[in-house]
Amino acid sequence: MTRDDIIQAGRDVLALEAAAVSALGDKIGESFVRAVNLLFRTKSRVIVLGMGKSGLVGRKIAATLASCGTAAMFVHPAEAGHGDLGMILEGDVVIAVSYSGETREIVDLLGYIKRLGVKLILITGAPHSRIARYSDIVLEARIEKEAGPSGLVPTASSTAALALGDALAIAVMKRKGFSEREFASVHPKGALGKRLLRIETLMHRGRSVPRVRPETPMGRVIEEMTAKKLGLTCVVDAAGRLAGIITDGDLRRTIARHRETILKRTAAECMTAHPLTAARTDLAVEALNVMEQNRVTSLVVLDAKGKVEGVIHLHDLWRTEML
Repeated sequence: MTRDDIIQAGRDVLALEAAAVSALGDKIGESFVRAVNLLFRTKSRVIVLGMGKSGLVGRKIAATLASCGTAAMFVHPAEAGHGDLGMILEGDVVIAVSYSGETREIVDLLGYIKRLGVKLILITGAPHSRIARYSDIVLEARIEKEAGPSGLVPTASSTAALALGDALAIAVMKRKGFSEREFASVHPKGALGKRLLRIETLMHRGRSVPRVRPETPMGRVIEEMTAKKLGLTCVVDAAGRLAGIITDGDLRRTIARHRETILKRTAAECMTAHPLTAARTDLAVEALNVMEQNRVTSLVVLDAKGKVEGVIHLHDLWRTEML
């Protein structure tokens, strides 16, 4: 093969698989709606079955469902006949992935699945196959041809099944109203986890948060700011509600204006009222955006009643290597 032949071969495969996935759009209909509603309503788990390449696709579908808020796990059909059937419980929903709809290892499980009364969803290229006849819902993923020259290697068919599984998982996620914050709770590690960290996991809280009352003399305010080393102090009322903040910048500007009389003034006279704030459940990346846009280094974290819960500092975000 020449260089151009190799490039063309790659392009042909991608074009064929893209066409196979695109054609699935016309097959999304009432069966897909029923499958989404069934997965939405289940109070138990989703069990995904598949052999060979379909098994690899099934593992991905189970992982995607789990990461999108639907409890799911993959069970190998061959292992199921040697004890792993106990992983399938009454109330579960089973998704079987079988392009032929005749996979022997899955066929052998149909009687057990039906005895349990477990609902069965099939992703297949053969909607009139044996497994399809036993299924409660059939999602068709038939393709015109595989990408390989012999038409025997599962390529476009496995890509189509994978794409249909993704469509199912995301539709269920939207049906559940699974939010970005909930998504963050199941992705705590890695680059994605860093972007989805909540402020409450990083903020300073308790005694580490500098606090003074409005009537506190500025000498005591400076002591509090120096001791807590966050470059600010919160000014709170008797109930702990935020009245304002005093930052290093506020302090410098106050000294420039009042010089010799600075220590005679109170926190209320020197504070910035109505500062930028955040909630503990906000994403850390949202706090970072607010800080960058407003050129500040800290945000005070408030509860629903306006009480101070903590402080999030730019340095806290730097430590996560989010920047």
